[in-house]
Amino acid sequence: MAADVYHQGERAVRRRAGLDDQGELSASAVRAQIPEVARKFLLQQPMLVVGAADDRDRMWAILLTGRPGFLRAEDDGVLAIDARPGSGDPLHDRLAGPAPVGMLAIEPARHRRMRMNGRAVPTPHGMRVRLDQVYSNCPKYIQKRESHWVPTTAAQPKRTRALTGDQQQWIAGADTFFIATADRDGNADASHRGGNPGFVQVMSPTVLRWPDYVGNAMFNTLGNLEVRPEAGLLFCDWRTGAVLHLSGTARTDWDHTHTAAVPGAQRLVEFSVTDVIEIVGASPLRWSEPVPSRFNPPVRPAKEPL
Repeated sequence: MAADVYHQGERAVRRRAGLDDQGELSASAVRAQIPEVARKFLLQQPMLVVGAADDRDRMWAILLTGRPGFLRAEDDGVLAIDARPGSGDPLHDRLAGPAPVGMLAIEPARHRRMRMNGRAVPTPHGMRVRLDQVYSNCPKYIQKRESHWVPTTAAQPKRTRALTGDQQQWIAGADTFFIATADRDGNADASHRGGNPGFVQVMSPTVLRWPDYVGNAMFNTLGNLEVRPEAGLLFCDWRTGAVLHLSGTARTDWDHTHTAAVPGAQRLVEFSVTDVIEIVGASPLRWSEPVPSRFNPPVRPAKEPL
């Protein structure tokens, strides 16, 4: 991959990780066009994770859902989305106008995921995104799940500035979450993190920590955090359709003594919570019990906060 595919933050993280600027993927792996196989993949998906900044520059990750076909490629470089954020969604107002967005289409049942970044404009039925980047990710750390559709009505959002006890238990038992970040120019990105339950450690009502496992070595998320610490997290309750949105800031912990205490960790990420939004019944998707990824490292409980 050519060095100019990476921005300054990604190159800095790669150097600190002991890698050169050439990456592990060919330059053709990142493109602005949707390949034919990806068009078919998108047509089959019932959900899309979207990351963006709100009007106060807080980052959020949200979930859009629809019957298969709600995502479709209008042409090689444009994605049409027949869904929009609900009224209580943290990006409802922001996505009513043009905005840079990062997107992740993920299929847990077949361990597949696809990332797309671009510029969204609203349409009568949802959004239309002119794509800047399209690429697939490795399937590691995706827990296998099958979905079915249950009609639902979203409850009013519950907003707090710190995690409640129930929310802390939710996160401590999670095997998956999604993270939204952006680079210095505001280009947004959405990504997936997975592991065995307990891989996200709740250090306090306002601090989370998780390991950064071996991935595709592109360091999109960590590279963004290097130049812009704002981040948004999304936790989904796969059984009930509830969602938990967190916004705050994140930093990468490169201390090897901290990393050595966490199995499989290449480095750690610490997230400071500033805003919490919980919405019961937000998603009509219900998912089967997970089959854990064979790549998940074991989990040891946290001993002491950083």
